[in-house]
Amino acid sequence: MADRRAQTDANGVPPGKEPTRGLARRQLVGALAAGVAVAATPAPAAAPSGRLTTEEFRLPWSEPGVDIYVRNKRPAGTDRFPGDRILLYVHGSTYPSSTAFDLPLGGMSPMDYLAGLGFDVYCVDLPGYGLSGRPAAMDAPPADNPPLMRTPDAAKVVGQVVDFIRKRRNVEKIDLMGWSWGTSTMGLYTSTHNEAVNRLVLYAPQWLARTPGLIGGGGPVGAYRSVSRDSARARWLTGVPEDKKADLIPAGWFDQWADATFATDTAGAKQSPPVLRAPNGTVADKDAYWAAGKPLYDPGEIRVPVLIIHAEWDADLPSYQAQEYFTKLTHAPYKRFVELGEGTHTVMMEKNRMQFLHEVGAFLTEADPQALN
Repeated sequence: MADRRAQTDANGVPPGKEPTRGLARRQLVGALAAGVAVAATPAPAAAPSGRLTTEEFRLPWSEPGVDIYVRNKRPAGTDRFPGDRILLYVHGSTYPSSTAFDLPLGGMSPMDYLAGLGFDVYCVDLPGYGLSGRPAAMDAPPADNPPLMRTPDAAKVVGQVVDFIRKRRNVEKIDLMGWSWGTSTMGLYTSTHNEAVNRLVLYAPQWLARTPGLIGGGGPVGAYRSVSRDSARARWLTGVPEDKKADLIPAGWFDQWADATFATDTAGAKQSPPVLRAPNGTVADKDAYWAAGKPLYDPGEIRVPVLIIHAEWDADLPSYQAQEYFTKLTHAPYKRFVELGEGTHTVMMEKNRMQFLHEVGAFLTEADPQALN
């Protein structure tokens, strides 16, 4: 059975404080700017209002003593949702969901925003990441064990969480969203479990690489790798024009994210300088599949509506990968590709994040465009 802890908090705002008028205005301006880009799509409310309920769950994993951390946010007082208002998010190769998808930048996180649109929102940290348990192999030198958390392993965890949510809410299908390597996790899962998925959002999709990636790069691949705070910032800004770097990330946001993220790895935090350890299954799969010209799964087997969202300065998974992936979605009932300007692989936590959130919210809340024909 899942362990469960609950609390009620303000909508992305510390207890006892209300959102400022300036924050509301910035959210509205961001949503209106995004609305201009997709004028044909009715825009959902720009920002959440009221209070949200937060719950945390720990599900058992295949390794005894290692659990799977799941967080849920939803409108307070509501515990019944249709499947098309339930969303599960999974992270990418290096950083967990809990400190990106639920990081209250400027007083509001992506989970807050979507819950404020009436969604029952979940995020999961895979084993070895974030607030989930660490496999025993992460206590040994990396070279002593094979790469941890390969993509099929991650998809199996996602399936476990999807089943947990479907049973909890008594629904047949839910929405899924993945970021970076998480698009491979969610894409693989959906390609074999279309019956459990309503709509799919792929944020910076991974596909066959023609250029070197920013992680890995050949040589032996151990169980995990270690990332420093400085290297995380350098990777984030790779590909950004020099004259745009200074204002890409609003003041204090990188430190807020890095403080929260690196604190989740208590063993890495004890090193000098502190590091974040991340499982290397994603690197092994990149070398064996994506960098070798071998798809790990067939996007043509995805048979649900798909949104691909990407940013122009993404050096981790460049635009050509998203564009080529889009053409492979041959059996999606409908599909959409959105390229955001002035953003990187981490646009969700940058100055243009409201454009990003608006696009996701609009796709997930719109009526089926095919039904309107």
